[in-house]
Amino acid sequence: MYINQVFELSMVLDNEKFHKILSYAHKKSDYWEEDDGEYIDQSMAGKGITVTYRGSQYKKKVRVIINAGRVMDYDKTESDKFRRRLDKRLEEYFNHKYNIDDFSLSGAIFVTDIDVGSRESASAYLKVLRRVGKVKGFKPVDYDCFEDMDSLCWEGISNGITFFLYDLEDMCRGQFEQKKSSDKQYRKIVKETAGILRVEVRLTKPKAIRAYTDRTDIKEQIADLMKNRNDIFLEIFAKIVPFGNFYKKDKAAEIICGEIGDGRLRRRMLRLVVLIPEKRSLYSAQKAMECRNIEKIMKAFGEINVSPVTISKRQDVKQLGNIYEYLFK
Repeated sequence: MYINQVFELSMVLDNEKFHKILSYAHKKSDYWEEDDGEYIDQSMAGKGITVTYRGSQYKKKVRVIINAGRVMDYDKTESDKFRRRLDKRLEEYFNHKYNIDDFSLSGAIFVTDIDVGSRESASAYLKVLRRVGKVKGFKPVDYDCFEDMDSLCWEGISNGITFFLYDLEDMCRGQFEQKKSSDKQYRKIVKETAGILRVEVRLTKPKAIRAYTDRTDIKEQIADLMKNRNDIFLEIFAKIVPFGNFYKKDKAAEIICGEIGDGRLRRRMLRLVVLIPEKRSLYSAQKAMECRNIEKIMKAFGEINVSPVTISKRQDVKQLGNIYEYLFK
């Protein structure tokens, strides 16, 4: 499993310093854009760095978005080399007036791609995962930027974390249509992304960063997140996506009856399978169980490799493999 990371660094400046660095950046850049009052410098995008400037009435903020994979040419080198290269590029960009220590780490994104084999399979997984609905600590939400693609989004209720799962081919198709790219480019990108589900786990607030590192130095924070990226990603992924193969309700019940000898546990598992589509939410179904040890029930599903979330009668597919197996291919 390869996980790329995107870091967001933020720096607040007073009015004079902000406009001074903004003017300097504008003069030397040929890749300048403006979007709703925010100035975007794409001059270093090829090296994995995008700089934005927002000068609101109350706060003058500079943000740096860093694609770690692109900074390192997708080399899996340790974080020390990444931080040295990043610091050097930031100093050069800001004319040695600012470096990485002048920023705070305000966000991080963990990104991986899951190849499920075909566009039809990708669509089938997204359909069944919609039935997860609300999970503990997260609620499903809609974002305008995902409205034209097959996608699912969950937002943390108070934890500063968002989770995105979407059809990568759909996303790339939309981007290429906006850029009016050539048919040859379009066909190539469609072929390369068909059947791929992209997953993004986003830490969107400082408190979410602090949940995974107790460091105060920004370089050490980045080092911790890079070192523990797989564990962080999987911890959040497991909160959203149940473990196990997906079946129609009757087939899931058949397997539970054949594999679970404990009568009380078996009845509870069967009850959860029924409740999820009724409540339209895994979390609501778990609450309706009024079971003190719901984790024991979820663990039992995992042990027999069956997801408690079942495939709708309206879906043509009868079974989908455990998505965790694709994740670790």
